[in-house]
Amino acid sequence: MCGIFGYIGHRNASSLLVKGLLRLEYRGYDSSGVVVKNGQLQSYKDIGKISEMATSLPEFKGSMGIAHTRWATHGGVTKENAHPHLSNDGKVAIVHNGILQNSDALRKRLKRAGVQLNSETDSEVFCHYIAMALEEGKAPLEALQSVLSMTRGTWGVCVLFQEYDYVLCARNGSPLIIGRGKDEMFISSDPHAIREHTDQLVALEDGQIAKLDAHNFQVMQTDGKEVVSHLLQLEEEWGESELGEYPHFMLKEIHEQSQSLQHCISGRLRHAEGTSVLGGLQVQPQELAQLPHVRLIGCGTALHAAQIGQILIEQWARIPAVSHVASEFNANDPVINPKALHLAISQSGETADTLSAVKEIQRKGADVYGVVNVVGSSIARQCGKGVYIHSGPEQSVASTKAFTNMVGALALFALQLGRSRHLSKTKGKSIIREMRTLPEKIRAYLEQPGPIEQAVELVTKAKSVLFLGRGISSPVASEGALKLMEIAYIPCLAYPAGEMKHGPIALIEQDSPVVVIAPNDGVQERTLNAIHECKARGAKIILIHEEGDPISETADVSIPIPSTMPMLTPLLSVLPTQLIAYHAALALDNDVDRPRNLAKSVTVE
Repeated sequence: MCGIFGYIGHRNASSLLVKGLLRLEYRGYDSSGVVVKNGQLQSYKDIGKISEMATSLPEFKGSMGIAHTRWATHGGVTKENAHPHLSNDGKVAIVHNGILQNSDALRKRLKRAGVQLNSETDSEVFCHYIAMALEEGKAPLEALQSVLSMTRGTWGVCVLFQEYDYVLCARNGSPLIIGRGKDEMFISSDPHAIREHTDQLVALEDGQIAKLDAHNFQVMQTDGKEVVSHLLQLEEEWGESELGEYPHFMLKEIHEQSQSLQHCISGRLRHAEGTSVLGGLQVQPQELAQLPHVRLIGCGTALHAAQIGQILIEQWARIPAVSHVASEFNANDPVINPKALHLAISQSGETADTLSAVKEIQRKGADVYGVVNVVGSSIARQCGKGVYIHSGPEQSVASTKAFTNMVGALALFALQLGRSRHLSKTKGKSIIREMRTLPEKIRAYLEQPGPIEQAVELVTKAKSVLFLGRGISSPVASEGALKLMEIAYIPCLAYPAGEMKHGPIALIEQDSPVVVIAPNDGVQERTLNAIHECKARGAKIILIHEEGDPISETADVSIPIPSTMPMLTPLLSVLPTQLIAYHAALALDNDVDRPRNLAKSVTVE
């Protein structure tokens, strides 16, 4: 959650800070603010979107500053709770991402010391304690170290000083990236906000502090011991985040799925051997053949991809697989088999719940492999090996192309695992042939998506929407329901089709919309039973099915998709659900790319 951007150099800081925040807005948009050094620390902040704050931002002159866009945790959405926070003497400014677990005790100590607190946030304590340490004669680095020694929790924090021409940064559980340009330095929560300025990027690790001026930076442990940093290798496309001809990032990213899936599978398929190669896994076929089981861990959209991956692995590799809700994983004190293979799935690579699960698995002696999008992210570095999904930057909070590429990457893994065990070369070749056709099938469908508006008319009038699927389509139903809830704010329930009669059928009234994902996958006949049960109670069926399938006759709204092999249908059947959610949000006049209460990267537990 929350986004941090900083700049030190020779250009006007204010405009660069705003531009950086706009690139990070998906991290939070309850409020935002900047502080620029120009003899003194000049600060401005406000509630609402960054673009709104920017229109009233004074013309601060100065070439050094830090900025923040907030997703509220401690304290409501008010101007006082917005970042940056300044010490009462105006000499120290901070921006912070994370949660301080002992902030109540720290705030009470400040009050007893006579310090005036100006917000409800946990973050504010940083600037006051640092200012107090400076008054005691400590140098800025020593002051920050002393404050970090008394705090408990997570932080990505940047500190700007009135009397010093450098910025201090510290990380513990919340990402911070440093970028080095020519006589200028950048700081960001995510690498893509810096990539347009420089390809010299370094990620701070937990327990590290960085000191930056316009010409160089120094990274050290909290105790001051200097460490060697390694550059991130980030593709040039991560500097590109423009809308182009599209009205919203979500629609742009839906239409990018053909290209992004092509990037995901390109160079990884070996038709002659009927297999795939994911070099980042660093696992030999002999090791794959000995695995007792596979565990997949994720949250939200990543969890739905994990559930599809679970089915793919069991179908193609004939090995037990199970998917886990990352936020519940540690709470359940899981039994870890060090011989098993674990996959941590996260678009951002910064999801706090998933990262916590990774550390717990490693603590218990097992390896974890990341399935992530952002190069050099926390999960990627913590795992040290895994698969990049190569979907490129995703600006809309509601994930679309990252889901497709997560599923694509997991299909590649299932194929590689299957070929190391019992999957025949002939079957492997047929999977490869079909996977290679999918990017074009995605493009073809999006050119003629069917009667999406008819479906939108039904769901936008409804009190709630039921999504149904069976087998590998059940997680697709869950993903479709999540998208509609995220951006259209319509209550949705997703269920395996066979479970519908065990409770959710009670929700069905006359004209209740039911979205059914029913490809011709071998379990369709049983899904048809659920359709008839819904229709008998007055439901309107929005049916996603393969082209030419007679099942379309049961639908009130029939949305055909191209045909493919059963286990790959999620890569196509998810597309109409994304479009329904997008157009429903538009019809309800919602902010498609920045839905209320949400953030793209959930970096707090």
